[in-house]
Parts: sequence; C-alpha cells; structure tokens
Amino acid sequence: MVVYLLLFPQMFPANTVPQWADVLLGVFVPRALILIYIYQNMGYDNIWFAAHLIVMIFAYLGGTRETRRRRRSRD
Repeated sequence: MVVYLLLFPQMFPANTVPQWADVLLGVFVPRALILIYIYQNMGYDNIWFAAHLIVMIFAYLGGTRETRRRRRSRD
C-alpha cells in the first residue's frame, strides 16, 4: 500500500482525508478507509456503502454464526 501510495498518489480517489490518514487507515483499518471513500464520493445511501458496512461489522465482531461454528468444531 505504501509503495502504491508513493508511486501513484494521483490514483487514490478524491477525498478530504489527509495523506497521513490515508496511509494509517490503509494499513490498520482499510475497511474504514473504503467506507470514507464511498461516503465522500457516492454518499451513504447506496448499496456499496451498506455492503461494506455490514462486512466491516461482521469482520470486527468475529464473523457470522457459521464462521463461529466452524471455528469451534476445528478446535
């Protein structure tokens, strides 16, 4: 991500996020950065924002019931 940012900074979507926040969020919380990009470019009332928000919630809470079931059966 850092190499991409340094070589092609003009290819990042237009946004008001500072450059240092682009890098930090891209490394540590990329799903939140994608949500910021979608919100700033397309708004919150579209399917992509909702889909990424739902996936982010599932990912940070540990997944769906099926994922938890598979983890328990593997242990």
